[in-house]
Parts: sequence; structure tokens; C-alpha cells
Amino acid sequence: MYTVLESIATGNPPLRRTQQYAASFMQGVEGIPAPLRRRIPRIYEHSGIDFRYSCVEDYVRENIEDFDFFPPNRSLLPPPTTARRNQKYREAVLPLAEQVAREALEQAGLAPEAVTHVIAVSCTGFFAPGLDIELVKRLGLPPHTRRTFVGFMGCYAAFNALRIAHGFCQSQPEARVLIVCAELCTLHFQVNDSFEAAVINALFSDGAAAAVLAPRAAEAARGGLAYLDNHCLLDEDSMEAMTWEIGDTGFLMGLSNRVPDILARNLPGYLDALLCRHDLTAEAVDFWAIHPGGRAIVDKAREVVGLAEEAVHDSLDVLRLHGNMSSPTILFVLKRFLDRHRALRAAGEDGYGHGVALAFGPGLTLEGCLWRGV
Repeated sequence: MYTVLESIATGNPPLRRTQQYAASFMQGVEGIPAPLRRRIPRIYEHSGIDFRYSCVEDYVRENIEDFDFFPPNRSLLPPPTTARRNQKYREAVLPLAEQVAREALEQAGLAPEAVTHVIAVSCTGFFAPGLDIELVKRLGLPPHTRRTFVGFMGCYAAFNALRIAHGFCQSQPEARVLIVCAELCTLHFQVNDSFEAAVINALFSDGAAAAVLAPRAAEAARGGLAYLDNHCLLDEDSMEAMTWEIGDTGFLMGLSNRVPDILARNLPGYLDALLCRHDLTAEAVDFWAIHPGGRAIVDKAREVVGLAEEAVHDSLDVLRLHGNMSSPTILFVLKRFLDRHRALRAAGEDGYGHGVALAFGPGLTLEGCLWRGV
């Protein structure tokens, strides 16, 4: 029995801005030291990002007097409280999560009443009854739908959701699993005098993605993309390299410039462990879906694995068009390969044989999975 990826749907809030605009907005904030202010255009220009999305209307308002999330002044002080940010999260995340969930179900040809499991993923806000229950109510899913919430794991959280979905599919032949990842990272931008905060503010964006997975026998799975295996690796000594904590003025991120090097040190052994179980090498992998946490991370992974630039084009293009949206981002990348695989099969070609998807996050953790064309 194969666990088949039936569909992926993606979406963003309607507020889209260029990276150049975002840099200009941040340069206009009073209180940022002049040396850091001068560096902002270069930080944003070298991010590999052209566009980002946000649920915060203030970022695109022309008149400061119209601000309602930030105070109506150029210093943006006092900063919004965690309670205010979480209130905005609840208002904005529900319609976005519902939108991508409905699209994923429609693409999969799956009626809401046929869904057996919902896995909701988010780390940028919390409330109860939670996102999982709201999805059951809004989508009209059965009240006995089994629910799981994956919270506060960051950029690699979608892989934990995929692992859980695979377990459901392999143990329950009737399973029809809906995964919804929704993150509103821009709610938590912090204005201070640190270079680290300037880099974080230049990378993150808002978005959501949903996927449907189902168990299929060989004939029914033919032409699809199936989840084959997964692997997780926790680095021995990098707990402080990437952090995500709750503060009084929102969630506070820590991001070390050592992250690409830590990943480079661990990635060869990680891939050996994942691929050797299936008698595969990196050369036998047809596609690489690498979470674009930042341009440097993708470039370092490509260098370590020995990939051609074309192999990471989709990861970098998602980064360019959307920024880093945390947990949904890898599904944006995977959707491209799923669509391409189906198009190749529809044209009478073989499609992909095997593919690897990877992401990285607090811990420092490497998470990923192996895909197989059926």
C-alpha cells in the first residue's frame, strides 16, 4: 500500500510587496542606528527575495496616521503586545487556512465528509479551540474527524505532519488525511538595533499550504508520487543557533550566521542514513525540494551534495517570489515537483523516480523525507 500525495494547494494573504519596498519601510523607522540603517538595503538586496506577503495592512499604508497594528508614529513604539499580535493572527489565519484546505480537497476530488484526519501546523500563533477544530467546523468535516496539531516547530514542521499522515495511511486503509500549514511570520517582526533582527525582518513572509494524502494500492497509485521514508537528525551542539520564544512583544527569533555551516557538517551523514536504507545514492535522486530558509542555506546544501544549479532552481524561485514562510514553504516547493511529475506522466513519460525533500529548524534539526514515483 502506497501513501500517495493526492494534492497540494498554496496561498498567501492579499498584501504583496516588493523587497525593495520592504527595505524602504524599515529604513524609515526611527530609532534604528545609522550604521545599521545604511546596511538595510544591502541586506534586503542580497536576500534572494523579490516579493513577500503579509497580513499586516500597516506595511502597505501610505499614511502613518492610518496605522492600526503599530502605533501611528515613525518609531513604531510602543510595539504591539503579544496579545495584540495573537489577536491579529487569529483573525487572519482562519480564512487563509480555510482557502488552501478547500482548494486541496477540490484538487484531490475529496468530499469534506470523506476526510478522516486533519493535521494542522503552525508556530506563529495559538488559540483554543484551535486551528484544527476551526477547520473541521468551517470545512464541514465530520465531527468525529481525528485531529492533530503540530505547533512551535518552525520551518521543518511540515515533515512531522507528513510523517504522522504516513503513519495514519499505512495503518488505516480508509484514511484520507488533510494537512494544513499556516504561518503569519510578519506579525512578529521586531524593531531593534541588532543586525540579527534586520536579517530576520528581511527573510520572513506569510503563507499557507494544504496537502491531501491517502493510501492506495499499486494500480490506483500508478502515476502518483508516494511518500516512501523519512529521517530526522538533531545536531549535538547547536541548541542556540536557531530559537523561537514567546516574549512580551511577540515571538522572538534567534538566528545565528553559523546555521549554513552547521547544516553542511551534518547533511552528508543525514543523506547517507536516509538513502542507504533504499540502496540509493544522491546521484540516483531525480529531484531535490530544499526548504529555502535563506539563499545561503540553499547554496550551502547544493555545494555539499554536489548539485547543479538547476537542481535548486525551484527552491530559490519560491524564495524569490514568496520569501521564507516557515512551515508551508516546503509544500510550495513540493507542489512544483508534484505538478511536473503528473505532467510528465500524462505526456507518456516516466516522471520522477525518487525525490528528496529537506528542511531545517530549531534544535538544530534536519528533517526530510524520500519520495517515489509510482
